[in-house]
Amino acid sequence: QVELTESGGGSVQAGGSLTLSCEASGRYIMGWFREIPGKEREPAALISRTGIQTYYADSVKGRFTISRDSENTAYLQMNFLKPEDTAVYRCAASEASGFPRGLNNLRYKYWAQGTQVTVSS
Repeated sequence: QVELTESGGGSVQAGGSLTLSCEASGRYIMGWFREIPGKEREPAALISRTGIQTYYADSVKGRFTISRDSENTAYLQMNFLKPEDTAVYRCAASEASGFPRGLNNLRYKYWAQGTQVTVSS
């Protein structure tokens, strides 16, 4: 059973920064999806096991940075936050061995509980 422990999040004013972290019980492809009421869940940022390959949603490119350490923790640094970034951010993990169609076209089987990020204008 894969376990994901997520931390971080909170409230910040527009233009501010927040950092999320997610510790997994093993080495997996990981990332964060965000959930906004009334909208389809979307991948925000994803990272391969090696940390070499990453994926970013167009809406966060240049503002968010995903990384991971040598252990099993991934980080999402969110800068220049906008009110439209307000969402529940859920860490997810995939056991996929490869991603020929991209990191954003994998099955993410394991999910953390999610953390609220609120950006006020």
